[in-house]
Amino acid sequence: MTAWWGLAVADFRERVRRPAYLVMLISAVGLGWLAVPPTDARWVVLDAGGHRGLYTSAYVGLVTALTSALWLTFVGFYLVRDAVARDVRTGVGQLLAAGPLRTPVYLAGKFTSNLLVLGSMAGVLAVTALVLQLLRGESRTVDPVGLLAPFVFLALPMLAVTAAAALLFETTPVLRSGFGNMLWCFVWMAGAVGGQSASAPLGGIGVGQLAGTMPATADTFGLGLMYVDRPLRTFEWSGLPLDAGFVAGRAALTLLAVAVALLPALWFHRFDVATRSTARSLPEPHTVYQGLPPTAAVAGSATGRLLAAEVLILVRGAPWWWWAGAALLAVAGLAAPPGPVLAVVWIWPVLLWSRLGTRQETAAILAAYPAPRRRLVAEWAAGVLLAAATGALPAVRMLAGADLPGLAAWTAGALFIPALALALGTLTGAPRTFQALYTVLWYMVINDVAALDFMGALPSGGPPPAAVAGAAVALFGLAFGVTRLRHARR
Repeated sequence: MTAWWGLAVADFRERVRRPAYLVMLISAVGLGWLAVPPTDARWVVLDAGGHRGLYTSAYVGLVTALTSALWLTFVGFYLVRDAVARDVRTGVGQLLAAGPLRTPVYLAGKFTSNLLVLGSMAGVLAVTALVLQLLRGESRTVDPVGLLAPFVFLALPMLAVTAAAALLFETTPVLRSGFGNMLWCFVWMAGAVGGQSASAPLGGIGVGQLAGTMPATADTFGLGLMYVDRPLRTFEWSGLPLDAGFVAGRAALTLLAVAVALLPALWFHRFDVATRSTARSLPEPHTVYQGLPPTAAVAGSATGRLLAAEVLILVRGAPWWWWAGAALLAVAGLAAPPGPVLAVVWIWPVLLWSRLGTRQETAAILAAYPAPRRRLVAEWAAGVLLAAATGALPAVRMLAGADLPGLAAWTAGALFIPALALALGTLTGAPRTFQALYTVLWYMVINDVAALDFMGALPSGGPPPAAVAGAAVALFGLAFGVTRLRHARR
């Protein structure tokens, strides 16, 4: 017990010292502001059949807790999905593996640390909810139990599931790669939609049990950031229905999360290299540079050789099945319109694009190159070439059909995707942000959100190609500015 708690607290303390943790807490305040908008606002996160509750302690606690249950389960996964990998990078894992600490105790400590990080964000949301209740002024009577109950029974079980899922993905060979980061997007989407049903297993998010306490039916109850034509009508909400069945369901969901967190003890051998799985997958960005000759990364002053080296680094380590899949998608696309084909082929290289900008391991070598601007341009150009190669068949078909608007959108998309990856990779130093954000963006496009169609995949069209290309240039400028600032500090 002492070892488990000591490991969890030490890991949590290490995380809260990072600047990123402060950004997390600030973002939690922003989530609270979205959840409890001004009384005349045209957006809501909870629409109960055209109604919203008066801003009492119970209701502001409810909407902020549901916001954390909905959005922190997505963002929080990527925030805490680094606990085990960090031990690998720092060498702490090898020290722990040599000691008497058992694997279930190690997993319990990491799960608790994940939950403490996510719970601290929910705690900031609870404080924000109280401040916003007083600020909005519809009720100044503070009810601590009514305010905190939704966090305990709605948010906490969902955050426990997220903490456990992040640990499960990190300790499972197939899921620990970038594929797992992308998969979580779809798992979360399914859970966010299905979890709002009254028949969801173990109560899901908990929304289904609330419908009977509000002036809404199952068809008119909505959760999520929504725009409304006019401010909603108000009612006074009586609070959570804390009956035995509801409480038992939330407790069961939390216990299930604990079981999922401990499940990898069956196959996770901590940091014993001899027992690690050798299953071949797309490698993480920090491994693709190992064994690369220094002259391949810094090829004198020849722009062509520099670009060739960047392309080699970008695609290095991609297994045979990745290339076979890319070829299969190209052949299968012959029977479909170019736009939908483009949407399919430009999700396939996402794990390769996510390497852009994440080269901390080669920073010492690349710092010797006298022109960081040329190096960054070459890195972006390598990503553009990958987009052009995988999307070549739709482009050829557009050219054959004299589809000039389609070609313009194709060109803008080929510039935008690697620019987004480069900017996010440069800012965060990790591939997870791009993998998650791009997957969500792609999902919105294939679900007919024309305003986000950056590649011209939809018949209705999207933003002007010039605007998409301008956004690509702006993203590259952001990456360049951050790189120059870091270079100047050395």
